Amino acid sequence: MSATLSRHWPAPAKLNLFLHVNGRRSDGYHELQTLFQFIDYSDMLDFKVTANPELILHSNMGNLVADSDNLILRAAKSLQQQTGFGGGAEIWLDKRLPMGGGLGGGSSDAATTLVALNALWNTQLSPEELAAIGLKLGADIPVFIHGFAAFAEGVGERLQAVSPDEPWYLVIVPDAHVSTAAIFQDPLLPRNTPKLAIDSLMNQPWGNDCQNLVASQYPQVAKALGWLLEYAPSRMTGTGACVFGEFPQQQQALAALAKLPSDMQGFIAKGMNISPLITRRNHP
Repeated sequence: MSATLSRHWPAPAKLNLFLHVNGRRSDGYHELQTLFQFIDYSDMLDFKVTANPELILHSNMGNLVADSDNLILRAAKSLQQQTGFGGGAEIWLDKRLPMGGGLGGGSSDAATTLVALNALWNTQLSPEELAAIGLKLGADIPVFIHGFAAFAEGVGERLQAVSPDEPWYLVIVPDAHVSTAAIFQDPLLPRNTPKLAIDSLMNQPWGNDCQNLVASQYPQVAKALGWLLEYAPSRMTGTGACVFGEFPQQQQALAALAKLPSDMQGFIAKGMNISPLITRRNHP
């Protein structure tokens, strides 16, 4: 059993290029249609396999998330229990993605943990088996495990690979932490967007059914959207708070970033239809 450090496992952000809420199910979850694409902006994780079963997480987040709620530790524990693996791991997280931003950072961290430890522990689960573990922890985790841009239905677990354009994005990170649960429980959330076939959805203007509600509650989000729309087609991702604008060329995105008001934060990233985690998985 190797005790060497396995470094630089990426946990990339995702954007919801569109997000439609089609209805509420009897279990309280919502039927969605959405399009996931990765961007080349990631948290980074390092792993060390240990002989004892303890799971230890070091991160630069401080105590923002209790260990019992931390998706990284819950994912590692779930893989241990599913496979009967007797060892453990020490894990280091370099957190770069904002929390509560709609970029999927927590889900991506959990997915990377499952993919990396499956390789390093040699537990040999298939991506489908890992995705089944991940789905119990969060609806967005399977898309990060499979690692391809995807049209998603259901609660986000039914995935179909797609190949949208891979533009450059300017992502603005408003100073707001939006609760996904609160947005989906809000009575003012639209829940009646008709379900459409993927061909129709890919060839019409894209939108986000959560955007107007979030913008009405978070002035920072509304302000960021208002500014970004002056430069490019722009939307909110997920339930927010991050908003993104699409640019055909990197230079155009950089030019807009240079004009970003001093009270806003943002970054440039490239759209990716194949996750960098897949490349890393193939070279453990």
